[in-house]
Order: sequence, then C-alpha cells, then structure tokens
Amino acid sequence: MKKLSIRDLNLKGKRVFMRVDFNVPLTEDGRVADDTRIRETWPTIDFALRGGARLVLASHLGRPKGKPNPAMSLAPVAARLEEIGRDQGRDAAVGFVPECVGAAVEARVDALGPGDVLLLENLRFHAEEEKNDEDFSRALARLADLYVNDAFGAAHRAHASTAGITRFVKKSAAGLLMEKELEYLGRALENPQRPFVAILGGAKVSDKIEVIRNLIPKVNALLIGGGMAYTFLKAAGHAVGKSLLEDEKLDLARQLLGEARARGLRFQLPVDHVIAAQMDRKAATSIVPASLPIPEDQMGLDIGPRTVELFRIEIAAARTIVWNGPMGVFELAPFAAGTLAVAQAVAANASATSIVGGGDSVAAVKAAGVAEKISHISTGGGASLEFLEGKQLPGVELLTDNTRSKT
Repeated sequence: MKKLSIRDLNLKGKRVFMRVDFNVPLTEDGRVADDTRIRETWPTIDFALRGGARLVLASHLGRPKGKPNPAMSLAPVAARLEEIGRDQGRDAAVGFVPECVGAAVEARVDALGPGDVLLLENLRFHAEEEKNDEDFSRALARLADLYVNDAFGAAHRAHASTAGITRFVKKSAAGLLMEKELEYLGRALENPQRPFVAILGGAKVSDKIEVIRNLIPKVNALLIGGGMAYTFLKAAGHAVGKSLLEDEKLDLARQLLGEARARGLRFQLPVDHVIAAQMDRKAATSIVPASLPIPEDQMGLDIGPRTVELFRIEIAAARTIVWNGPMGVFELAPFAAGTLAVAQAVAANASATSIVGGGDSVAAVKAAGVAEKISHISTGGGASLEFLEGKQLPGVELLTDNTRSKT
C-alpha cells in the first residue's frame, strides 16, 4: 500500500488515536442492533492492543447536528465492544468517557496503560468536527502520539477526526480494515482480473453518473438495474410508463450509452420488468418485456426473469465483480426477486473476486444467505461510491506516505 499501515508502527506504550466507524443502529432501549461495523474493525483494535498501544477510539454516530444528544451516545457501543472482546478471548474492560476533548479527557487518556482501551463520546456532538475546525483538530491530536484511521466509511469526509488531526500528529496510518478496503477496491479499478463486470442499481442515474463514467473504460460489461435503468431505457426510445425517471438526465444517458457503444462495452439494460400500478407489498404484479411499452399507469419495480438470466450469464463468466445498488424495490417482497437472484449469482461464481457495497446490496447478500461467499463486503457506502468514481478520499490521501521504515 502507498500509505503507512498500522503494521508499520511501533505501538508499544504509545497513545494511539484510532478513528473507527461505530455509526451503528441502536434499539429504542439503547442497545446495539447490528454490531457488524464493530466486529469488522475488531482485528485492528486487537492488533493495536497486542502491540501494547494505549488505545483511544473515536467515532461519530448518527446526525446530532453539533449538539449532545443522549439518544446518539456511544456508551452502548463501549458495552458491546467489551462483549465482543470477551468473545474473542480478551477479558478486559473498555473505558468510556462522556466527552471527546478537554482536560478531563486528556487526563483519562494519560492514565491509560499498555493494552488499555478508551472510547470517546460521539465526535459529532461538537459542530467543529464536521467543519474540520483547526482548534478542534488540535484538541483531538493532544490525545495522540500516533493516528490510525480504520473508518473507511467516513474516509470521504474531510472532518477534524479524518483530515484535520493528521496535520498535528507525527504519523498517520491506515488500519487493517482500511487496508482491506483499499486493497480490494484499488485492485478492481487498477488491475482487475478479466472479464471485469460491474453491476449498478439504485434509484437515480444522478447518484451513479461519475461511477458509470469512471467504469466505462475499465469494465468489460456493465449491468444496469433499479430505478436508474428507466432513464437509460427512455433515452434509448422505450416507453417506461410511470417508472422512476430523471427527464433532465436523458441527454446524459444518451451520451453514456454512446460512449459505451464506441468502446464496444456490453452495456446491459433490463430486457423485461416486474411492473405494478403502485409501490406496495400487496400490489398486483405482472411481467412485461422491454420490446413492449410499460403501460402508462404502471411502473417498473424490479428486473424480470429474462434479465436475471442475462445478468447471471455475464456474472458467471466474470473474474472480477463489483456490485453497488439493488435491482428493484428490494425492501418489498414482490420486487425483491431480481436483487436476491443477483446476490446468488455473484456468490455462485467462486472463481471471481467479488466486491459488494451499498446498504441494499449488502442486505441482499445477507438475506440470500450468501454473505460468506462474497470476497469482500465493503463497509463504506458513500466512500465506496466516491472511490469507484475515481475521487481522492481525504481520509486516505492525508495519511503518511509509506517509507517502509517502522517508527
């Protein structure tokens, strides 16, 4: 990797400020509802503790709008992290402090011994965090000898804890999860095994414009589903009824289709659709081929069986697969079949490197029971998209360049 890794640091006895992504859902009674993100960063935490670090963990949770909000406290996360550590054989307390900067926090950090861990309160209880305020960045840096960023999900944000702090610490390194994300996504874009197939879904073309532009010269096939497909279909001359449509993006869709044709790229749009009069779990559904117009009172809400089969053929032949976005209104059972079928097809290709990102896509591979068969499930929705767009991520770019020397 081009950036310094936690593996390159001498951690023993050092105060290590680790930015993690513990932005997890909480139940109404304040317990962690899904601990996936905590578990994903456990290897980095464990590595630091085994290395003798005096570990300070920092994260955001939710959108408290720069003010303390007890409903978004990280206290339940500290309790769940301690339980996870115990499950992994580490019978030690996880400390928690109800603030993230200031003299009281500095005193708690200074009292840490090698192998101790302290979780700070929600960074976004301070408006200065999202503003990347210099004084707030300095205050965070006073808690650190070394900085480690393992929060890929926040790496596209130039906040105090992901960007500003790096100006005021000696060394800034990537954690093991960050390394893993960059390795898989970077290899897919820079040196993929071919054929390279990208599957893109979701509601709007506008959400994926730059991803599509960046992928057109890189992939061998681009499979398009979800609501965004109907803007492309309309641009290609198909009647799409009252399907989701971005009229202002039709010219752009024609341009992208033209670019794909010029490169000989297989730009596969749905050839049939599951349609209904309304987006409702009890709606009456039917299947219409793309050769026929979608009736004016109907909308496309999932890819149909012929499209699933075409997608499956492309996926089966691939050696690198990137998937972001559902094929339909996945959260409603009548329109989930296409997304679940794609999840199963991706998982069935054991010889390919498969990368899945985006909340609904990740939910689909879990719902299909095939998550363990995916090479890499990305923890960063927005960060993954911006990486696929070819953008630089502040939380990565501001890490220390790798000089191959341990420090």
